[in-house]
Amino acid sequence: MSTAGRTVPLLARSVRFAGDAVEILDRRVYPFEVRWVRCATTEDVAVAIERMVTQSSGTLFAATAGMTLAGREARHAGPGEAAELLRAAGRRLIATRPTNNHIRDAVHAILAATADGPLADAPGERLAEAVAAAAAEHEAAYHARSDALGRNAAELIPDGARVLTHCWADAYLIATVHAAEEAGKKLSFVCTETRPYLQGARLTSAALVELGYRPTLITDGMVAAAFADGLADVALVAADRVTMDGHVVNKVGTLGVALAAREFGVPFYALVQAPDPLAPRLSDVVIEHRDGDEVLHVLGTRTAAEGTTGYYPAFDATPPHLVTRIVTERGVYQPDQVARHFAETAEPTQTNDSQEPA
Repeated sequence: MSTAGRTVPLLARSVRFAGDAVEILDRRVYPFEVRWVRCATTEDVAVAIERMVTQSSGTLFAATAGMTLAGREARHAGPGEAAELLRAAGRRLIATRPTNNHIRDAVHAILAATADGPLADAPGERLAEAVAAAAAEHEAAYHARSDALGRNAAELIPDGARVLTHCWADAYLIATVHAAEEAGKKLSFVCTETRPYLQGARLTSAALVELGYRPTLITDGMVAAAFADGLADVALVAADRVTMDGHVVNKVGTLGVALAAREFGVPFYALVQAPDPLAPRLSDVVIEHRDGDEVLHVLGTRTAAEGTTGYYPAFDATPPHLVTRIVTERGVYQPDQVARHFAETAEPTQTNDSQEPA
């Protein structure tokens, strides 16, 4: 699919309405199978998120769709009762995955415009309409912010750069690629496979192929060797959360990428629309730990010996001193200065000179 001359990968269109239900592209089996998981209720959406049917920014669109379904479910409720049903649905969605704040922010934005705002005492039918409108508004704003972020990121990447990615950076990566192309830059990509769900091998690689690239795939353990061999000269990752003091929380393995980049003098850039004002420090972020059994399997096939125990923190935290720059929708910042994103008059710290880590 192309929009205004741009190719938009299927993964960027992975949540859709189908009649009275929501369909979510099953990222657990994509691209080998294009399978849509049908969700008729908010609870169905919550379970789909928990089971990794979708991830990254897919959870944002699943959450807005889940809230829209909640509005429909509450449309016959009376004043007050409908608002409480929406709040309960929001709490359920937020609880699905605690580290990535896409879900939290989407739910809070929708509730602020509806049940926790001017429509707290509105009947269900009125609330249902308002929730759908607020959901669409939040999604449109997300796309606009991602485009702005992509333009800022593309300015950092020199023409001809070989870019190493980790996990699936989703809308941020797509926006960066589009902006780089518009600037006439020719890039190439190296993708880590990203165990245990192989998001890099399946999702990032598939999206880049749709965008016209031929990425090189490496295992997670090859990152240091790739930098040592000169296979990549820029590390570019998304962030599920960035604290106000500059810690980058992202898919587990990101810390290893940053350490290797530091050792070999490769700039390490982290992309996030904004740091999280509700997380001043790393201690304010809940790191999701998933069932260790997931580490013992890859794409449904057990790969570990019987009797083995798995350990799976889904995310890790990269400290500010290992991060070259944090890119947001408003600019490019040194990690310890990322809180300036929220300053109305502060100029962001751009870097166009040294490519060495800060």
